[in-house]
Amino acid sequence: MSVAKTSEITASSSKSFEDAIQKGVRKMSDTVDNIEGAWVKEQKVVVVDGAVSAYRVTMKITFIVK
Repeated sequence: MSVAKTSEITASSSKSFEDAIQKGVRKMSDTVDNIEGAWVKEQKVVVVDGAVSAYRVTMKITFIVK
């Protein structure tokens, strides 16, 4: 039997939503093993002077507890 846990994180990138997702998963994997997947809950952008300056995603990361 396995037990899974979910943690919610927010990640940001100046390039794209995809880059923000990659950075968030990579950073989470620095401290948590056995990541099984991620669900992107929310996407939003930061606008400065009429231009997009940052892409932000809020994700739920699921991992197996040992």
